[in-house]
Amino acid sequence: MPKYLLRRLVYGAVLMLCVIVLNFFLIHAAPGDAVDAIVAESGGADPAVVAQLRASYGLDKPLYVQLYKYLGKMCTGDFGQSFHYHASVLSVIMQRLPETLMLTISALILAVIIGTVLGVIAALQPDGWRSHFVTLISLVGYATPVFWLGMMVLMVFANQFPLFPAYGLTSVPPPETAWALAVDIAYHLVLPVFTLSILFLASYSRIARASMLDVLGSDYIRTARAKGLLESVVVLKHALRNAALPIVTLAGLQLGQAFSGAVLVEVVFSLPGIGPLLYDSIIGHDYPLMLGILFGSAFTVVTANILTDLVYRILDPRIRLHEQ
Repeated sequence: MPKYLLRRLVYGAVLMLCVIVLNFFLIHAAPGDAVDAIVAESGGADPAVVAQLRASYGLDKPLYVQLYKYLGKMCTGDFGQSFHYHASVLSVIMQRLPETLMLTISALILAVIIGTVLGVIAALQPDGWRSHFVTLISLVGYATPVFWLGMMVLMVFANQFPLFPAYGLTSVPPPETAWALAVDIAYHLVLPVFTLSILFLASYSRIARASMLDVLGSDYIRTARAKGLLESVVVLKHALRNAALPIVTLAGLQLGQAFSGAVLVEVVFSLPGIGPLLYDSIIGHDYPLMLGILFGSAFTVVTANILTDLVYRILDPRIRLHEQ
């Protein structure tokens, strides 16, 4: 296990370096820069002032020099200074990160639980109406863009039937006590979490159904039933544990997609998370902030993949035996 983990960490570090370099060149390949955005907002500026701004931001240096300096700072944990917020990129991201994590983790947990339950129910009666209903939900979930679904949810549950708040993370003014504040945040997250979870619920329901159908047809399941075990014991203890392996894999692989979906949902519901921050950094050509957010997203994906591999090895001893 230590050698396997070390090998995976080395691969992850090499992959992260490739992602950083690729993102750096792709972002700088776009027309315009932060100085152009500042000049456009101010209605123009003297060429000498423009040159001075570009020099103060380090944008007057050749691109390879900028990349070399950026990589050197990253090795020390310095992600640079945001051009727009005039603060360190890490501090700006950390201020917004908790909101995005709450949305992403809540939506993934909800999608995994409900999707797995629906998949198991559909697998127990593969030709019944429940299975067809799960299939219909999956098709709708696959085909529905998350930003369109968010706007429809807003129109129905916040406008036509104002059951939930339309925007923001807390009420204005926010509650004073900690418990009341937690309840208020949960109340504001109902619609965003529901919107984001629908995007992944379809995947988990389909993969759980297919995996359960495969496991329920195995010899050891027939042996367990022949022993007279309760059907609930057969399904939950023997079948579901093995059927959960593809679900765990999918959950780890979709963490990066969940982060991307959360960015769109945050913009739709005006949540103060990474989504609006990334949007503002793109509009303002805030290169350090964009690179910091993209680095965090890539780091999350790589870390999730490594943890998924470790969990997979724990759940399935056959992998360890095969490697031995």
